[in-house]
Amino acid sequence: MRVGYASAVLAAVVLRSSLAQAHAYAPIDCNKASSPSERTICRNYDLGPQEARLATLFGVATSLVAMGQRGDIQDAQRAWLKTRESCGNDVACLTKAYDARVRNLSGVIESIAARGPF
Repeated sequence: MRVGYASAVLAAVVLRSSLAQAHAYAPIDCNKASSPSERTICRNYDLGPQEARLATLFGVATSLVAMGQRGDIQDAQRAWLKTRESCGNDVACLTKAYDARVRNLSGVIESIAARGPF
């Protein structure tokens, strides 16, 4: 049952993030994108939805954990943002960075769901 709940939570997150419209990628305001990586994300049809998915997963993960763990997730996100920025306009690098962070945050959410009950 716990695995089923984790799957349901992840399905809801994926569904929510997949509803993001092109050029409406949270949290990057594409009208104000200033760095090479931000501009690349805004111009790339595959990276934009990944940004929205990541933002959703980050919001879910930070809302489900205790204060101390929330700080750890936020610290990891800040470190990840530096990694993302170091990719510049390299789409392959950005894709790899997003995939890794999405896996990480999905793992956090799965771990929380597995501990249940809610």
